[in-house]
Amino acid sequence: MDSVTQAVLGAGIAGALMGPRHGRKAIVAGAVLGTLPDLDVLIDYGDPLAQMINHRGFSHSLFVLSALAMFLAWLARRFKLHPDGRGYGRLTLTLWLVLVTHPLLDAFTSYGTQLWWPLRPTPASWSSVFIIDPFYTLPLLGGVLIALAMGPRPRVSRALGWLLIVGAGYLLASLAAKHWAENRVQNMLAEQGRRPVAMFSVPQPFNIVLWRVVARMEDGNYVEAITGMLDGRQPEYIEFPSNAALGAALQPRDAIEGLRWFANDWLRYDEINDQLVVSDLRMGIGTGHYSFRFLIGERDADTGQWKAVTPAYWQGGPAGRDMVALKATLARIWHTASPLPLAMWNLRMTAP
Repeated sequence: MDSVTQAVLGAGIAGALMGPRHGRKAIVAGAVLGTLPDLDVLIDYGDPLAQMINHRGFSHSLFVLSALAMFLAWLARRFKLHPDGRGYGRLTLTLWLVLVTHPLLDAFTSYGTQLWWPLRPTPASWSSVFIIDPFYTLPLLGGVLIALAMGPRPRVSRALGWLLIVGAGYLLASLAAKHWAENRVQNMLAEQGRRPVAMFSVPQPFNIVLWRVVARMEDGNYVEAITGMLDGRQPEYIEFPSNAALGAALQPRDAIEGLRWFANDWLRYDEINDQLVVSDLRMGIGTGHYSFRFLIGERDADTGQWKAVTPAYWQGGPAGRDMVALKATLARIWHTASPLPLAMWNLRMTAP
């Protein structure tokens, strides 16, 4: 999630558990610790693809953060943060919750989070909330701001606790909405006599009402569908090839194998003017507007073989956003009779 959300989550936890004793200092400390894991963005891994794969790595490990919480609790006891010598168990629990809820909340987004580093299962990507979700963040932000203004009062801490419970309920609702969206697309495909071998779904920006569902078919093609909870009709969808053979022909394969692991192989390859571009299908608003696309290879003029190059963002990367498409996607939430122009957007995938 975004840094503001992580800060207010940490502040809310610290204020709910330690506010009556430490007041505003607990809230501020919780906000700082809540954003600590994201400092890994300051590490330079050499190229944007490596940067993407290694973000949310060791600094988001439940093992690492649990150890850090124990260390910080030891420091607090060593320097007698509580003069009366009581309350260190509650402090330890607070430090642990502030730190580990950061990667757990991140795992609800579509960007992979390495919860079990240094072990290397596929990074957690539950993908039930967008990376910025005002319906989750704003209530908690309002509560934290009120708590800072009112100071250390038991009723304020209890209110923060209830806001945290409401936020957890919203996350559970997002998982239910995700299940609904995948079932709707699966039923549509079943009516066509087709069965996907795997599915991935992600909410569209800033809400859990409109969803993008990607289905991997037996022939290697993808079906990408848009469906909303306000819709009264079948999802609109488009089908396109993964072009996996292009990726398989690339040599050497270190970078692409790393991305395949990170994205659980939800990838599409495109040949554009003798250049090989790979797209992560999990992030972005959909066909032609994926957040992470990388130039990973070029065709050798003499041999015709694909040779790996230092990965670079294609067409501006995450910064190259199409605001017209974003506005159309947001309008699609309630303008259910106007399908998104997926076929036209798909032409962007191979545009020079």
